[in-house]
Amino acid sequence: MAWLAFLASIAVLAVLVGWLIWDGWKRRSIDPDRRPLVVYCAAGIRKPVEEAAREYQQNYGVEIQLQFGGSQILLAGVEAAKRGDLYLPGDDSYLQTARAKGLVQEILPLARMMPVVIVPKGNPKKLYSLNDLTRNGVRLVIADPHAAAAGKLTVEALKKAGRWDAVEKNVVVTKPTVNDAANDVVIGAADAGFVWDATAKQLADVETISLAELADIHAHVAVGVLSCTDKPTAALRFARYLAASDRGLPMFAAAGFVPIDGDPWAAAPELRVFAGAMLRPAIDDTLDEFEKREGVRVTRVYNGCGILVGQMRTDGQSPDAYFACDQSFMTQVHDLFLDATPVSTNQLVILVPKGNPHHIRSLTDLGQPGLRVGVGHEKQCALGALTQETLKQGGVHDPVMANVVAQLPTGDLLVNELRLGALDAVIAYVSNAAGAADKLDAIAIKDIPCAVAVQPVAIGKDSIYKQLTGRLLDRLRSPESRRRFEAVGFHWREATK
Repeated sequence: MAWLAFLASIAVLAVLVGWLIWDGWKRRSIDPDRRPLVVYCAAGIRKPVEEAAREYQQNYGVEIQLQFGGSQILLAGVEAAKRGDLYLPGDDSYLQTARAKGLVQEILPLARMMPVVIVPKGNPKKLYSLNDLTRNGVRLVIADPHAAAAGKLTVEALKKAGRWDAVEKNVVVTKPTVNDAANDVVIGAADAGFVWDATAKQLADVETISLAELADIHAHVAVGVLSCTDKPTAALRFARYLAASDRGLPMFAAAGFVPIDGDPWAAAPELRVFAGAMLRPAIDDTLDEFEKREGVRVTRVYNGCGILVGQMRTDGQSPDAYFACDQSFMTQVHDLFLDATPVSTNQLVILVPKGNPHHIRSLTDLGQPGLRVGVGHEKQCALGALTQETLKQGGVHDPVMANVVAQLPTGDLLVNELRLGALDAVIAYVSNAAGAADKLDAIAIKDIPCAVAVQPVAIGKDSIYKQLTGRLLDRLRSPESRRRFEAVGFHWREATK
């Protein structure tokens, strides 16, 4: 019996150990925090990505699993498997294709490179021009244009120049990747090969020939966050590491690429956003989502645009982005920002208590004796400045202003005073009444063009996080953001190219 009990204990222990092993494997396979980041990377950009992944893993303990191949082959694999976290093709045209198919969300630019011709050291065949490459007996190698970005862009450029047919007859082999094509030249299997200039700079036993027919062709290297990732924050953090001016980009430069002007590295960077107070209900949830997905902090300063402009001009405060209530307040600080993009419009209306007890139908009615009217402060907010211009164009400025008992810096404050009974009517934005439709009535202001405000957003020239801020602006221009704007009374402005 003792022997049986011992065997039973061993069996129970084995089951428990097996269960723990299986449970650990199961957790690793389904827990995004334990699973390594899977990165699909074009072979032509292998060196800097491998170096960055190795350094990132050492510094942050995050395992990076790299899979190399031709850009098109990798894209086909992503589309079929719908697994992985990041995709780095040899040219961003593949990322645009992937985005059109819903496979990629954020795209972070990294560097650029151009196609060149390499020959063995000493150039034994004396190949210096495209005409030389078409001579009889010259053996050429190229990356498969159906699989790799290097082959695709090279063939497209030579076809455009009307020279591909003459070159193609000397192509003895196509290779799945640009690295394979370069290796054929190194080992003497080909006399010349079409590769990236960055690839050529990494090889000691070759010489580079720059062709005029390829001089204007550049591949733009970027990393895309796959839509199928179950750990977008971790994927974006490594993507930001690759794109950081003091982390991944120097590795690209050392490998022969021309890097972009990237953001400095920070594991959890902070952005400062100035925005007109009326925009808060339209953008707050979008900013929350951006914070969570990117793993960053967005500090928001909401106020009247006149006050915000004063802070920027007088106090020297420089936000990473400014979202103005009206174009006029963006114009006042245009020298502090890059080009502004209009996002939405908002209509001025007259707001009154439900049932409209004073029977107000137009701006003229706001001048009736004894009425308590509230408007925005002309110097502190876009609402106030726009109201003054609207009253002037409507020919009712003096009688209406005679009834004004409150000038406040935001439309929300005006609405609060109206709901408390301190005012009989206010001029505000239609969005200010979006959350109080059961308590207020809105009366349209007709036939006055200036009664519509345009809301632009721009990136600060002094922002050190221009790439990150640019992605924030992309999020503010997204379909999800549009739905939020329209739900609180704004009208959407379609992006113009």
